[in-house]
Amino acid sequence: MRRPAGEEKRGKKRKTTMRLDVLVPTLDRAPLVERTVRSVLRAQQPYGLVVHVTVICNRCTDDTVERLAVLQQEMPGRISVIHERRRGKSRALNAGFAATTGDLVGMIDDDEEVDSQWLIRIAAAFTDRSLDFVGGPYVAVWNAPPPKWVPEDYLAVIGDADGGPEPREYGPEFHPMLKGGNAVIRRSTLYRVGPYAEYLGPGTYSRLFSCEDEEMHWRLVKHGARGRYLPDLVVYHHVSPPRVTPEYFRRWCFWRGVSRGLMDRRYPLPVRYLAGVPRFLCGRALTSLVRLASTPASGRDPASRMADELRLWDLAGYWYGRHVYMLARFSPVQSRRKAPTPWPAPPPAEVVTTAGLEGVIGPDRDFLVPGKPAA
Repeated sequence: MRRPAGEEKRGKKRKTTMRLDVLVPTLDRAPLVERTVRSVLRAQQPYGLVVHVTVICNRCTDDTVERLAVLQQEMPGRISVIHERRRGKSRALNAGFAATTGDLVGMIDDDEEVDSQWLIRIAAAFTDRSLDFVGGPYVAVWNAPPPKWVPEDYLAVIGDADGGPEPREYGPEFHPMLKGGNAVIRRSTLYRVGPYAEYLGPGTYSRLFSCEDEEMHWRLVKHGARGRYLPDLVVYHHVSPPRVTPEYFRRWCFWRGVSRGLMDRRYPLPVRYLAGVPRFLCGRALTSLVRLASTPASGRDPASRMADELRLWDLAGYWYGRHVYMLARFSPVQSRRKAPTPWPAPPPAEVVTTAGLEGVIGPDRDFLVPGKPAA
């Protein structure tokens, strides 16, 4: 029996082409960001994934724009450069979100290179339509052997982070956070949770604010977004020699503590507090202080001694951020305390024509081609 006209076409599965916009914020790191962009566009690109890189120049004064112009000529149509005059990584990322339209938004840092399989892993992961975001490990690339005083517990200071060898669902049973230097989020999910918090993250005044990733992670979880850690979604983080100093580690831990103290105002931890600070932080710091006072420096492993010192900086920063920095008369940038404003509503679905085929672009910016020739 012959099928009614048009039934075969209705039964065919629609093809989906995904667009990935990779955002790279940068500030006066021309050689590094050039290497980062090349690594993305040289990675193996799976069929059905359209990849575009957007570099956000955050008040660059070096030759970043000139170097990227050369890359744009080498790889036409694959690189965009935008400018965000307001200093801050969170502001740069938000500007990148607003300037792009891809249904997937990837984020990497300007001192990284992605693995050759990075794009393939992303495309495979997001065939699961219920998945909202993915993240992966950072592998540190050292120019020289790391000093003996660098503690294993503080490798995140120089961008070395690993959530383990197995794929895991982000959530209460999996403690690692989604890291903004290796993350991909659906645009539709960003419409729900809102932009990065501009009162957190690296910004002005040469202060090493952070935790913009943690704040975004908590909002994703709060909104019920489903995320997955992928151990093979690898980026390589080049360790900058100026950061491998005890002074940098101390500053980083203090200002991370300040950032967590600021974030605590909106996202208090489900633990007991002492003087406005999580009690476990006080306990760790007290134990470390006793060890530092009772054991001669020459009689201890330098890495464990440094770890004890950094726990004191963790506590000091948290207390400062919780009790002092939030006060307007002490805060150099009052606007840092503002809550993130919501994104505008996603665009409605629209019918478009490309390559002689009629298709529909939905709110996720997926281009669904039913195989019907355009009239």
